[in-house]
Amino acid sequence: MTKGYPIEEIREKLISILKDSDSGMSGIEISKKINVSRITMTKYLKVFAAEGLLRQKNIGNVTLWFLEPGQESFAFPDDYFKITARYFELLVKGNEVEIYSLIRNCLNSGALVNRMIMEVIYPAIDHIHELFDSGKIGTAEQNLLRNIVSKSLSIFNQIPVVLDAKKNVVVIAADPESMLISESASASYHSDGWHVSHLGDMSYAIDVLFDLDFQKLVRKIWKQKPGILLVVIFSQTTEGLSFFADSINPNKEKSGKQIKLALCGKVSKKTKINSDLLSDNIGDILQWSNTISQNIK
Repeated sequence: MTKGYPIEEIREKLISILKDSDSGMSGIEISKKINVSRITMTKYLKVFAAEGLLRQKNIGNVTLWFLEPGQESFAFPDDYFKITARYFELLVKGNEVEIYSLIRNCLNSGALVNRMIMEVIYPAIDHIHELFDSGKIGTAEQNLLRNIVSKSLSIFNQIPVVLDAKKNVVVIAADPESMLISESASASYHSDGWHVSHLGDMSYAIDVLFDLDFQKLVRKIWKQKPGILLVVIFSQTTEGLSFFADSINPNKEKSGKQIKLALCGKVSKKTKINSDLLSDNIGDILQWSNTISQNIK
């Protein structure tokens, strides 16, 4: 961008002058109000349109600019709590368009992907469970809201990042109820530069042949075996964690220290499952993964 015009400042001013404009404004009008040259303003408008902040409408020879729904001016890190409440509100209403605009607006305003996932998405997943368990929503609406959250996560996965060839992770959900949490973890890993292989719900694959199936997968996605391969299992049951751990551990032992296994779910203290980490806290799993990656030689 042209020196002397901070993009964050221009974004805030645009939101301020367009938020109450139902009829839109021309580029010339906007440039005068913001006190930026018409040519420079045109460049900004095109960038903001590509980001999803603005939309344009051509009327004759005039191009009018409008704010996309849900656009506000945010300042991070102070406004994460505000985003959580706003996301909940839009989610319960099923307002997909505004939800996706809200996420893009946050990212364009400097919000961090991992903090958005930890402070907005994870609480939203729990909120859906609470609404369903309390009888406030039924199965159909629960599935609708879960799909909206899943689509929200796909926005984070579309952000270009530089991937580290030494950081590889396979993420598995052992049951349908663990799908969203596994998708969230995958988005977090992606934002941190991991090569992510998200297998989704693998409950249908619980049989004696899964260990052989997993061996074939590892050979395909981790051919040269650079760095490490994390395998992270999410499950709502002890049985799910135990099955996948038992299937993966033989491959892990053959690799020496190259494969690490992390299990995320609640188990009793008496239950013994062979793994490198067992926790019911996703934050612990991600922090452990970060520590492991920092120790890669």
